[in-house]
Amino acid sequence: MKRILTIQDISCIGRCSLTVALPILSVMGHETVILPTAVLSAHTQFSHVTFRDLTSDLPAIAHHWKQEKFTFDAIYTGYLGSAEQIRIVKDYFRDFSRPSTFRIVDPVMGDNGKLYTGFDESFAAQMTGLCAEADIILPNLTEAAYMLKLPCQKNGYSESDIQDILRRLCALGAKRAVLTGVSFHETELGAMSYDSVTDTFDAYFSEKIPVSYHGTGDCFASCLSGAILQGKTMAEALRLSVDFIVEGLRLTMADPDRRDYGINFEEALPLLIHRKQNTSLHISS
Repeated sequence: MKRILTIQDISCIGRCSLTVALPILSVMGHETVILPTAVLSAHTQFSHVTFRDLTSDLPAIAHHWKQEKFTFDAIYTGYLGSAEQIRIVKDYFRDFSRPSTFRIVDPVMGDNGKLYTGFDESFAAQMTGLCAEADIILPNLTEAAYMLKLPCQKNGYSESDIQDILRRLCALGAKRAVLTGVSFHETELGAMSYDSVTDTFDAYFSEKIPVSYHGTGDCFASCLSGAILQGKTMAEALRLSVDFIVEGLRLTMADPDRRDYGINFEEALPLLIHRKQNTSLHISS
């Protein structure tokens, strides 16, 4: 069993961050270690959210883990709330990685053409520095634009545009980059990746579901991280992750009691179990 450390916040209500990463990675067959960076009463779609910053606890946890000589097969980061947390995560990369450890960064900081509240271009520069130390990065188009200091286009991107952005993202330091929220046709949506070592692109698209839910990107990043740790190729990981999100969205839309603060990813977990079982059967035969 592979061991993955995921570093991000806990929102007590709202399907995002650690409350989706832990179950998704666990059901994919990985020992999932969590490092909470903050505890929120609910995700930030709500007003009057309580927030407890855990930054000061992170060095003490690291000290204990170093005493125990813990290491991880993968370290996957999501939402980080400050430049200080980014600096500490770099220390975790250094102290708890082996040569084979995957370092995966989802640079959560913006969407729909703007940065989230509390972040500025200085923070984006710090996040870009963290991405430079990763093996795989998973920005959306807004985050990629801020990392590369490009304008956010409102009229869509061509395939050559996306390929150029992916190459430029890898030029920052990461071996592989995945862009989410990519679409070249009105009826489809998916993701495209670039491997700077092999100079190859992969992409997978599915039906575009005309809804948007908080935390969908966290579900995608968790699934892709779990798939890579299972030994899947990037093409296989993209297909599984997009299919998982689409299944979750369909189930959410079919739920008459659905809530507007998260995708029903729990109901889509059987898809991950089914795909894992089929892979295991194929390998054993």
